[in-house]
Amino acid sequence: MLGRAAMRGALAGLAGTAAMTLAEKAEQQVTGRPDSYVPGRTLTALATRRRPPGSERPFVRNHLMHWGTGAAVGALRGVWSASGLRGWRASAWHTSVRLATDQTLENATGVGDPPWTWDRRDRVVDVAGKALYSFVTGAVSDALVPMAPDRRRSTAS
Repeated sequence: MLGRAAMRGALAGLAGTAAMTLAEKAEQQVTGRPDSYVPGRTLTALATRRRPPGSERPFVRNHLMHWGTGAAVGALRGVWSASGLRGWRASAWHTSVRLATDQTLENATGVGDPPWTWDRRDRVVDVAGKALYSFVTGAVSDALVPMAPDRRRSTAS
């Protein structure tokens, strides 16, 4: 059952990633902020153990990491949905998981900078995008993943 929940959560994570990507593209049209290739450089560092230069723009790896992370963290949200961790509160907590996942990978590989060194706009854009991802992922996951039968009984009493 948890395997099915994780798979459905991964699909929900892809929906959340799509929503985050569309919102990001709209924001970039307004602000003029360029595309980030940090996800692709992070994947490169994880796969090759070399830190790519900041000028590297690995388009395919960027998408693999962006969508892959969305699916992986979405799988966790699917397990949460099955376990009774549902609704807006679970999605709010899930936002911190998504942020922590990205920051851990980016900073452990030396590709990213800690968020407190970013300018305000970049922090707002990143947190807002990850929150949108988590709330869309949560809504889709909660719709696709039934709560485990033992969890339904315990929440009714």
